Amino acid sequence: MGLLELVITVCIVAHPTLCEDQRLGYASSATLQQCAMAAPPYVAQWIGEHPKWMAVRWHCEYPGQKKV
Repeated sequence: MGLLELVITVCIVAHPTLCEDQRLGYASSATLQQCAMAAPPYVAQWIGEHPKWMAVRWHCEYPGQKKV
């Protein structure tokens, strides 16, 4: 089982141009594509816990693999 990061790009509801990435790490044997397809419940949970933010996109990465 390897480690994956779900990277959620979130923006402040009151200021939709102010965005940042939130990284949720977990152990999984899934591929990056499987991780992204299984992400909606985790994204919804994060948004439910952070109501001032909205998710605009997400993807999965291996830890330490930041997109440029």
